[in-house]
Amino acid sequence: MRFIAPILCLLLSLLALPLRAADRLDTVPRVAVICAFEPEWKTLKASLGEPKSHYANGVEFVTGTLSGRKVVLFLSGISMVNATMTTQLALDRFDVAGIVVSGIAGGVDPNLRIGDVAVAARWGQYLEAVFAREIDGKFQPPPWAKTPFANYGMIFPSEVWARTANGEERRFWFDADPGMLAAAGKLGATELKRCTAEEACLPGTPRVVVGGNGVSGAAFVDNAAFREYVFKTFEAHVLDMESAAVAMVAYANGVPFIAFRSLSDLAGGSEGVNQIRTFFQLASDNSATVVQRFLALWTPPR
Repeated sequence: MRFIAPILCLLLSLLALPLRAADRLDTVPRVAVICAFEPEWKTLKASLGEPKSHYANGVEFVTGTLSGRKVVLFLSGISMVNATMTTQLALDRFDVAGIVVSGIAGGVDPNLRIGDVAVAARWGQYLEAVFAREIDGKFQPPPWAKTPFANYGMIFPSEVWARTANGEERRFWFDADPGMLAAAGKLGATELKRCTAEEACLPGTPRVVVGGNGVSGAAFVDNAAFREYVFKTFEAHVLDMESAAVAMVAYANGVPFIAFRSLSDLAGGSEGVNQIRTFFQLASDNSATVVQRFLALWTPPR
């Protein structure tokens, strides 16, 4: 019995060792292109040149070329934990020179419309929060809680602890890479889809909007009042369920990051039922189109 503890410590220390070069699934420097939702993934996968599949922990990573760039494309799965897990897995198994997210989102800024592609300059986890108790008719967070944003009822958004090689820090916003954002700003006029295959058409021509804020959290939002709160509080253009998690992992690992999100719905801001079922493929295709143009413009650091 006295030998169990030392053996356990040895096993834990071995698990903590960094991955060796031999553990890499591919050694070529590549841009990681991440999709959360299967329609997004299928659109880009069909455009890959010289595709080759690799597998780790049940995730398929497809290496190949996209717009002349060497990439590794994978499906993260929906929501924050899936996005975090698979992004770090990609960084551990591949030589990632940059991270690009392609997908759909809910529109928050009333100046944006379904089909538009938003390229936020920074991302925050707006549902990282304190749920406060109600005292004398008012919601009051604990006195030690730091709450830098206005609350929505009992929900008081807060910062997250970001852990890097330099230690821990509290922060809310995680920036897109300046060089990537500058390249996105040079995209110019981009022909985007206005009608679906079923001939459901948008009233105007979609456009690419670079800059501003995006927020992410583990909730599908279809509520007009909450949408207004998010716009007012965070000045957000869009909200989704993955990008801020990917941005945090990229920051922790010192890897350039940017996200392209096309609006599939207005997060509860439109009349009638939510329109994601009608426009998710159009939005996925528009995001994929912009991402491929971006890859042709942006030069990875290595």
